[in-house]
Parts: sequence; structure tokens; C-alpha cells
Amino acid sequence: MSAPAEAKGFQPPPYPYDRLAGLAEKAAAHEGGMVDLSIGTPCDPAPPAVVAALSSSGAEPGYPPSVGSAAYRGAAAAWMRRRLGVEVAPDAIAACVGAKEFVGTLPQWLRLRRPDRDTVLYPAVSYPTYEMGATLAGCRAVPVAVDRQWRLDLASVADDDARRALVLWANSPGNPCGQIDDLGALAAWARDRDVLVCSDECYVEHTYAGERRSVLQHGTEGLLALHSLSKRSNLAGLRAGFYAGDGELVHYLSEVRKHVGMLVPGPVQAAAVVALEDDDHVAVQRERYRERLELLRAVLAGMGVEAPMPEGGLYLWAPAPGGDAWGFTGQLAVEAGALVSPGDLYGPPGAGHVRIAAVQPMERLELVRRRLLGR
Repeated sequence: MSAPAEAKGFQPPPYPYDRLAGLAEKAAAHEGGMVDLSIGTPCDPAPPAVVAALSSSGAEPGYPPSVGSAAYRGAAAAWMRRRLGVEVAPDAIAACVGAKEFVGTLPQWLRLRRPDRDTVLYPAVSYPTYEMGATLAGCRAVPVAVDRQWRLDLASVADDDARRALVLWANSPGNPCGQIDDLGALAAWARDRDVLVCSDECYVEHTYAGERRSVLQHGTEGLLALHSLSKRSNLAGLRAGFYAGDGELVHYLSEVRKHVGMLVPGPVQAAAVVALEDDDHVAVQRERYRERLELLRAVLAGMGVEAPMPEGGLYLWAPAPGGDAWGFTGQLAVEAGALVSPGDLYGPPGAGHVRIAAVQPMERLELVRRRLLGR
């Protein structure tokens, strides 16, 4: 009698951006090197006052509060009041170690709270960590179709998926598509079905179409908003974020996270307070991104590719000629030394597009223009 086959454990898939390694080598072969537009890593300096606060807080010796210091949560509450027009009590706000770890770990904490539900709903074209967070929690990852404007199409959600849903993720302004969703409609749909909405609003300060929107403008019951200083203040290296909204849920999550040592370092919290209290540097950064996006749109237009201005965020979501995103990515790497991301990294419906991150300074983008267009 043969021995039973050994069960295979979880094998993590390749990290999406690792698939670009070969094209990165081709782009780097250009004189002047590669212009990396594949990931949203800020290149601009953080505000000097923030850096000064980071180095002078005196908070290094002790453990910081996992939920966030009173100053941190107070600064977040004041920022939401000032910039988004929403009132959230500081005790309904808690710190997270940047937004990505929260996205990646939220489903497992929700599954423990509601073991009768096992499904994570997320946009079919979106940041890959929404799906991966569900997978790591042993949940069903169910993509929600998007419409022609890349907004969530809630009518497409099957009744059984809604009944089993722990959370509906929204990302507005969206990565990679730059769309702004109808957050009020999402909140109403989810409340009717007793589904939590978690709205990832990390790009909200870089809104170009109208006023800044937050799901918390529609109340807090059954709603969370997730924010980060990475793109707002060029602080991706500090890992400073927070979540806010439904007070009971924020309390539950902060208590669970306390047990596993999810801590934003004390000096980082002190620096984040300074960043949240200053809106001027954000206005400067938003105009930098707008200018870069317009330049990149002009470069693509010179190639016969019409890419719309995003409603928000810092990415162009551009149709690939002939629908061949990997071919277009290869063309840009070989001819321009520019590395971009094929759209299928963000879900199968994105396969005919590329995402171009406007994160390099203008002189590097001008280099791409010269390489492609000779001017």
C-alpha cells in the first residue's frame, strides 16, 4: 500500500513587480539609465520640518502605543475635519504601519470576528494586495466587476457572495485607474447587506476632479476609511498610516493588532503629526504630480496613444496599442528606457492597459520624451 501523498502547503506566487526584471535590464542599458515608472515610490523630499521632528522626538527608548499616540490620533482627526469635512472622534481612529500591512491583514482579523463569513470583495482591476490579503486569511477572494469608467459595478455581485462577504474594498481615487467611485452608493449597498466597506483613500489629497471625497462623509456605521502619509507627504519609508470610522470595529481591530505588536515607531508618529498639520507641502506635491501626468500624456500622444487624465492619484492608465500591454511595456523599455507596469498585474480586465507612475522628476521624464520623440 503506497504512502499517502504529502499535502502541499501554501506557495506564494511571484511578487507582481518581480515579473518586470528582464525588462528592467533592457531599460537600464540606455545611456543615462532606466527611468522607473513601474511602482509608486515617491522621489521628492519630505518636508524639512517632518524630518527634523523624526530626529528630535526623544521617543526612541520606549514602546509606542499600538493604537497611536493621542497626538497622532488627534492630528488625524483634525486633518479629516479640515480636509474632508468629516467629524471622527480620536478614539475611533487607530494607527497602522502604513496602509499596505492593513490591507494585507484585515481579512484575517475580520474572519475571527465573523467566522460565518468567508468572502472578500474587491475591485476586479486594483492593487494586488486586496486579493492577496484574502488569500492569506484563507478567505474567498471575489473580484467585483468594474464599468467603463473603472468604477465598481455592484449590480454584478452575486447574492450569495454578498451574503458571505466580510468586507467590500473600495479604492478611490483608484490605483491603477485613477477613478473616483460613488462612495455614498457603496456605503448604502453594503449597509443593506450588513457588509463592511473599507475605503482605501490613500490618494485622496491628489484629487483633480472636484472636491476630495471620503466614505466617512456618509457616516461611520459599518464603514472604515484607510489613509497613509506615503503619497501625501513623501513618507513611504516611514510606514505611517491610520484607519478611522466605525468606533466598535476600530476598537476591536486595535485590540487584536495590539496582541501582535503592530506598532508605528514613536519617532515616526511624532513626524507624522507635523506632516498632518501642514497642508502647504501637499499642495506643492499635488501640482508636481499634475505637471508630470500632463507631460506623460503628451509623450504618449506623440506616439498615437491617448491616455485620459486621472480623476485622482499619480498614475496614467493608458490603453496599449493593439491591446498588447506586455508588448507596449517592452517597447517603452527598449526605445525609451522607461519601465512601466502591464495592466494584468492589477487583474485580468486590465490586460489591455499599462500603468505609468508619475514619480520621477521632470528632467527624467524629459529624457523619456527625447528618447521616444527626439525632442
